[in-house]
Amino acid sequence: MTRTAIVAAMPGELRPLVRGWRHQKRNGVHLWRWSSGQAEWVAACAGVGQNAAVRALKEVERDGPVASIFSVGWAGALKHSCKAGEAYRVAGVIDTLTNERSRVSPFSPLGQNDGARMGHPDIWLATATKVVTQSEKQTIAIDYYADLVDMEAIAIARVAKARGVAFHCIKGVSDGAEDQLPDFNPFLTADGRFKRVKFIVFALFHPGYWQALKQMGENSKMAAEHIAVQVLEVLDPEGKIRKTNGDTNLSR
Repeated sequence: MTRTAIVAAMPGELRPLVRGWRHQKRNGVHLWRWSSGQAEWVAACAGVGQNAAVRALKEVERDGPVASIFSVGWAGALKHSCKAGEAYRVAGVIDTLTNERSRVSPFSPLGQNDGARMGHPDIWLATATKVVTQSEKQTIAIDYYADLVDMEAIAIARVAKARGVAFHCIKGVSDGAEDQLPDFNPFLTADGRFKRVKFIVFALFHPGYWQALKQMGENSKMAAEHIAVQVLEVLDPEGKIRKTNGDTNLSR
């Protein structure tokens, strides 16, 4: 059986993709599975950050090796050319600590020259060690020639390289380059969990952020839908999943 791992940080990033997939939670990792014939796709999330992403991937690998790995989820735009609510097939990822750069694998089968399946050739994603603020985005864009920023992808790229398997990256834009949002870092635990209740209390007492947070929520929902479309275009060109992908109950 050929297995594909799809790694995200939070369930909301995967929700449109995994409707109707079989769900379980194991060792603190959410896992969703869909199989057809000799192919199995497993989506996983364990929290925000590189350690959580690797933990999620290793949980997928407990059931067997994978032939390819996708890093998917939300990212912040560093440039106006990346629009909030859209999703992009990233050309490569960058470590903001070391400037290490890793290109993704081609989406097309070997030997084909299909530009539509090769990703966006100019979109590079920087992986930071924390949630970057609006004031930090411009610096990262300039220093690393990056277009988007996340907190997970470079770690998944390293594991894929070590395993000798294909690595792909599709990111949806949750917030624009100029969006003024609160600092989310105080609401993240060391293992990548989001302190939702604590953040809600904070937000209630800071109405100046309400509109921006509402817009981010709408952007994130649209971005997740577009991530699902992009992943399914690559993995499900015949539309088998899309014909049965109508169950919104994530407990399945």
